[in-house]
Amino acid sequence: MKRSLLVVIFPSVLMFAQKAPMLTDEMAVKLAEKPIHCITQEYPNKTAHIINNASEVPLSPKELHPAFYGCFDWHSSVHGHWMLVRLLKSKNDLSIAKDIENILDNSFRKENLQAEADYFTKYQLTGTFERTYGWAWLLKLDEELATWNHPKAKIWHQNLKPLTDKILNAWKTYLPKQTYPNRTGVHPNTAFAMAFAIDWARATADKEFENQLIEKAKYFYLKDEKTPAYLEPDGSDFFSPSLEIADLMRRVLPMAEYVQWLNRFYDKRGIENIEKIPVVSDLSDYQTVHLVGLSFTKAWCMKGIAKSLPPNHPLKKEFQKTAITFLNNGLPLLFQGNYGGDHWLASFAVYALED
Repeated sequence: MKRSLLVVIFPSVLMFAQKAPMLTDEMAVKLAEKPIHCITQEYPNKTAHIINNASEVPLSPKELHPAFYGCFDWHSSVHGHWMLVRLLKSKNDLSIAKDIENILDNSFRKENLQAEADYFTKYQLTGTFERTYGWAWLLKLDEELATWNHPKAKIWHQNLKPLTDKILNAWKTYLPKQTYPNRTGVHPNTAFAMAFAIDWARATADKEFENQLIEKAKYFYLKDEKTPAYLEPDGSDFFSPSLEIADLMRRVLPMAEYVQWLNRFYDKRGIENIEKIPVVSDLSDYQTVHLVGLSFTKAWCMKGIAKSLPPNHPLKKEFQKTAITFLNNGLPLLFQGNYGGDHWLASFAVYALED
C-alpha cells in the first residue's frame, strides 16, 4: 500500500475508544416499531407507477401493490418487511414477535404476492419499476426467507416466489444490456444492488446469475483508480458511491487481488473525506434526512470491507473503528425526525448493526 494511506490519522475516531452499539432485544423492539407502524400506512405515498391511460388515474397505492403499499414507497415497504423477517428470525423471543408474525402473515398472503407479481405484466412500462434498488431489496427479503428453516418462512417464501421470479427474470434480461453503472449516492446506485444480488445468488445457488454479476462488476469497476471520493457526498445521498463499489468488489475478488485493487482505488484525500460524519441540517426534510442513512450505509460497507482485508492492512482497524463512529452518530438521529426518516431508516440501522 502507498505510504500516503499508512499515515492517515483521524482524531475524531482515535481520540477515544467508542463502544460498539449492539442490536439488543430492547433496541430491536424500538427499531421494529418503525415498520410496524408504517407497513399498513398507505398515505402519504410516493408511487413510482407510470399512468398509461385515464383508467389508471384512480388506482390507489394499495390497489396497485396489495403487499407493499405502505411505508411511503414500494422499496421502503419491501425492506421494512425484510427487517421484520430478520428480527423474527434472529430474535424469536422478542416481546412483539407475535405482532410481527401477524403483520407478515397478512402481507405475505398468496393472493397479495401474486398481485405484486402480476403488476409487471398487467401494466405497461413496468420494466423499469424499482430497477434496481427495489429489486435488490426484494432479493434480500427472499434470501432471508430462503435461508430460514421455519414452517411459516417456508410458506412465505413459496408465496413470494412469483414476484421473486419476475424480478430475477427482469434483472437477468437487463444486466447484459446495462452498458454503464450508475455511480450515484441514491437509489439507482448499481454497486449496491449488485452486491445484494450476489448475496442472493450465492445463498440460493444460482451460479449462472452469480457469474453474470461477477463479470459485469469487473467490467464496470475493475479498472477504477483514484476514485474521486473527495467529492462525496451530494446533498441527499444515503450511499457513498465509492464505498458501495468497494463493498461490491470484496465479494468479487480474492483477498490478494482485492487488496491491490483497493490500494489503487482510494487515495489519502478520498479516505479522509469518506470518514467524515455527514452534517444533517434538517431532520424533517425528506431529502436531507437521507444523510442519516449515509451513516448506516458507510458503517455496513466499512465493516464488510474490514472483514475482507488481511490483519496488517492499515484500513482494517481504521474502518472497524470508523464504522462504530457512524453507528453511534446515526442511531440517535433515527429517533428524532419525522415520517421522512421513520418509513425507512430503521431497516438500514438493523442491517448496519449486523456482524
